[in-house]
Order: sequence, then C-alpha cells, then structure tokens
Amino acid sequence: MKNDEPSSLIRRSWRLGQRILRGMRAFGTLAGPPVLRIALALPFFRSGLARWDGFLSLSPGTIFLFEEQFKLHLFGNLYPFPAPLACAYLVGLAELVLPALLILGLATRFAAAGLLIMTGVIQLTYPEGWANFHLYWAAICLGILALGAGPLSLDRLAFNER
Repeated sequence: MKNDEPSSLIRRSWRLGQRILRGMRAFGTLAGPPVLRIALALPFFRSGLARWDGFLSLSPGTIFLFEEQFKLHLFGNLYPFPAPLACAYLVGLAELVLPALLILGLATRFAAAGLLIMTGVIQLTYPEGWANFHLYWAAICLGILALGAGPLSLDRLAFNER
C-alpha cells in the first residue's frame, strides 16, 4: 500500500501538469495570433496615418522624407530611393492597408509578408534601428507567417485557413 502512494501521487501530478499544458496551448493558440497581428499592425498603421494630409494627399513632411532624407544604405554607399514620390504613395498606402488586413485577420500571411519586405527596406534605410525595432518586427512577421491568422480571424471564417 505504501509503495503505491508515491507512484499514484506522481501519476496524478503528471496528469495535472499535462492538463495545465493543454490549457496553456489552447489559450496560446487562441490568443497568440491576434496579439501578434495587433502588435505588428499598430506601429505601421500609426506611421501610415502620419503620411497623409487628407484623402490621397501625402503630407509635405512625407514627400520631403522620401525625396531628401531617406537613403538606402547598400554596400557602404547611400542611394536615393528610386521614384521617391511613387515610393511614398506606395508606402503610405501599404502602411494603412496591410495593418488593417492584419487586424481583421484577412489575407494575413500576405499582409505579414508585405510588412516583412517593408521591414527589410526600412532596415536598409535606417540600419541602426535593427536592435530596437526591425528585429522584433521581422520576428513577429515570421511568427505570423508560421502560425497564420489563428482561430479569431476572417481568414479562418471565410477560408478555414489555419
């Protein structure tokens, strides 16, 4: 009788630990993807709002940044953005549309891939920002690409996308 008690206690503790782990996994599966989507969407959306001065009218500051300030750091040299006004419009639209798609969980992997590409270009524009921002944005993008939109998303609702 005494020999059974410790092993029984160990088995019950093991089963309890397994139930707790299953609950943690279920919670992470439910809450993780939308939290990742929101965490990635917010900084880009805020930046996108600052780019505009009315409907489809870029702010003077945005135009100045793309024409004069933003330079690509490639192989030790600085290069201006090609077609800076077109780039400014494209970035301004992408910084609003892609985060909105992420929040909704619609075309989530495509939106995350687009923001990953933008993060790469931002890294080439501001190489010193890799440790504070770009690394984390890229990591979140990759997490979303791996996990998908999650169960609380329009992707799941419309396409049963996992």
